[in-house]
Amino acid sequence: MTRVKAKKHLGQHFLKDQNIAQQIVESLTNTPKKVLEVGPGMGVLTQYLVQRPEIDFQVIEIDTESVDYLKEHFPQLQSGIIYGDFLKLNLADLYTEPFSLIGNFPYNITGPIFFKVFENRNLIPQVVGMIQKEVAERLAAGPGSKTYGILSVLLQAFYDIEYLFTVNEHVFSPPPRVKSAVIRLVRNDVATIDCDEKLFVRVVKAIFNQRRKAIRNSIKVIDFDREAINDHDFLTRRPEQMSVQDFIELTRLVQDNPRKQKE
Repeated sequence: MTRVKAKKHLGQHFLKDQNIAQQIVESLTNTPKKVLEVGPGMGVLTQYLVQRPEIDFQVIEIDTESVDYLKEHFPQLQSGIIYGDFLKLNLADLYTEPFSLIGNFPYNITGPIFFKVFENRNLIPQVVGMIQKEVAERLAAGPGSKTYGILSVLLQAFYDIEYLFTVNEHVFSPPPRVKSAVIRLVRNDVATIDCDEKLFVRVVKAIFNQRRKAIRNSIKVIDFDREAINDHDFLTRRPEQMSVQDFIELTRLVQDNPRKQKE
């Protein structure tokens, strides 16, 4: 077997540029011993990762043709090749200690991958990934930006995010229709946020799902005593005007003011 055919339904675009592949792997710094690569395909990143003796390296791949290719070309990885769906993987079952995540992430599941990172943030201190340029910009965007959104807030609550560099379409086979970018997430020092985390997620999603509305209107889907905070400045703002800390404080207000029970 010499090549793997890219499969559209898996969002496969194989990176051809060796210099970029090396740059991506070199962007993984100060990492824990364990590293997991998502969607290695034909191993363009894998070939450089296996050269790093300081890491305990595994890959997860859903494409059987790619798995066969990896077994043939990376015999030293036999026990480190997981055939399966990353999104369905229970990471706590696989890892009992922190690990870094790396990959040329399939573009059709980029959002779910980063929601999974958010849910497993205490296991994942670092992520280096190639994703769509517009998604990378969104993750790294701050308040005031039109691209600032749900994942920007959720991830920035717990990670420092760097947009590292842009990658053009022509270095892939087949070339995607969009530009790509490499991004790095490094876990910050925030152990827990000062509010109910599940409610925080609900508040952020509710507000950005109606991002053109003032928060006073978009937050109506959350059940709490709105009269108690009716005069608060937060309610007159739009989502992109709220910092991560603002969202935490708004969640606390919602949490501390449950709907009053009718007597």
